[in-house]
Amino acid sequence: MTYRVCFVCTGNICRSPMAESVFRARTAQAGLDGLVEIDSAGTDGWHEGDGADPRTVSVLEEHGYDGGHTARQFQPSWFSRLDLVIALDTGHLRALRSLAPTPEDAGKVRLLRSYDPAAGADLDVPDPYYGGRDGFEECLEMVEAASEGLLTAVREQTEGRVA
Repeated sequence: MTYRVCFVCTGNICRSPMAESVFRARTAQAGLDGLVEIDSAGTDGWHEGDGADPRTVSVLEEHGYDGGHTARQFQPSWFSRLDLVIALDTGHLRALRSLAPTPEDAGKVRLLRSYDPAAGADLDVPDPYYGGRDGFEECLEMVEAASEGLLTAVREQTEGRVA
């Protein structure tokens, strides 16, 4: 039985595709790629059908990750098939929980940096879109740091499942 994770930011061209790519690589390295399905979406549909921001792609590829991506908008109907919905900041967290059809679905929404014990009180991954390349590098560092804790949590949830 497949465990499904969806990363969500605003436009699905910077933070969430970065998190999707990093976490897909982490699950593959852990031997969970056949057991865990990973995708991403945006709370808004502004960039639907577009590729990831070129800065996202270049930072991902320079660090050995896949930069291929097509943006899409998150749909409330997806909650029924998802096990975990990962918000990249508190605004996304609120938006996703308000879209959730049931309290159980709202409970599936978590902040990515809540899986990073070193994150402290600020659990938002800042939006790098309006800044320079250094913001994309910082975003990648935050995503990578949180992905280790997220991988541990997903591994616990998938224990005993068969792909």
